[in-house]
Amino acid sequence: MLAAFISRVLRRVAQKSARRVLVASRNSSNDATFEIEKCDLHLLEEGPPVTTVLTRAEGLKYYRMMLTVRRMELKADQLYKQKFIRGFCHLCDGQEACCVGLEAGINPSDHLITSYRAHGMCYTRGLSVRSILTELTGRRGGCAKGKGGSMHMYTKNFYGGNGIVGAQGPLAEAFNMAALWKLPCVFICENNLYAMGTSADRAAASTDYYKRGNFIPGLKVDGMDVLCVREATKFAADYCRSGKGPILMELQTYRYHGHSMSDPGVSYRTREEIQEVRSKRDPIMILQDRMVNSKLATVEELKEIGTEVKKEIDDAAQFATSDPEPRLEELGHHVYSSDSSFEVRGANPWIKFKSVS
Repeated sequence: MLAAFISRVLRRVAQKSARRVLVASRNSSNDATFEIEKCDLHLLEEGPPVTTVLTRAEGLKYYRMMLTVRRMELKADQLYKQKFIRGFCHLCDGQEACCVGLEAGINPSDHLITSYRAHGMCYTRGLSVRSILTELTGRRGGCAKGKGGSMHMYTKNFYGGNGIVGAQGPLAEAFNMAALWKLPCVFICENNLYAMGTSADRAAASTDYYKRGNFIPGLKVDGMDVLCVREATKFAADYCRSGKGPILMELQTYRYHGHSMSDPGVSYRTREEIQEVRSKRDPIMILQDRMVNSKLATVEELKEIGTEVKKEIDDAAQFATSDPEPRLEELGHHVYSSDSSFEVRGANPWIKFKSVS
């Protein structure tokens, strides 16, 4: 379905800009300057820039990453329906500009704490598609050895997929403490406009979440534009690193799937609304249009990336469905990241497991 969608979009771009594409294939640009949407500000005199430079290398990287996250989530949807994935599973397709833009605006050494719907951030933080899909299927080759599943994935400097709703806030330091101690925390609200089954407008008298920190400065950011997210994240990170204390970012985005796999996502919103966002504000389409029209890439190059990504996802899914499940004796392993071996009690005092770090 996604391949057909991308093919239609690329054909439409090619038909509208055939002459420009032909020129681009002969004389590609190395960078281009783009206008981005101005962020709304709270307790700030100035915000992120309203123009930014995108290099060809960056554009191709962001495009590949967003397309990989999109197709990985659609593959997870397929595996769930085939019953290879069980339990809770929250997909983030539609929100790809958030995870890719955030990673582009911070350093690998920065620490990221998040909640569920974190598959995209797992990937942008450095986990492979294979390790993510294999974790979703509960196999030994998963990033958490098949024990974490969709809601509990981790890697270096990434503490993600916390299954307790809202728990990532206290884990990352509460607003009050962060403001009192001027801690370098960037609090992020990925506002995809819907809770489990209720729109933000129906649940909150004020939907200006970037102001919810009250005494903490805030930004409202176009979360469907990877460049806007990147520049806002750089601004927020620099603000914190300068010793000014915490800042809050609201990324206005949209999820294409329901809240979880048990939610069809169309009882509280219309299919027409979802299609409207897909056709006019899709984050991947926004980036690819920019790249083609500015001659940073050709339609053919983007198609080739799509082919490579599809193969990577298919290979990862094949491994994720054939890798063995964890052995029972490994149930107590990895309680701590580094510690000497010790015994863990099982379901009763007579069952013992050994914990190995």
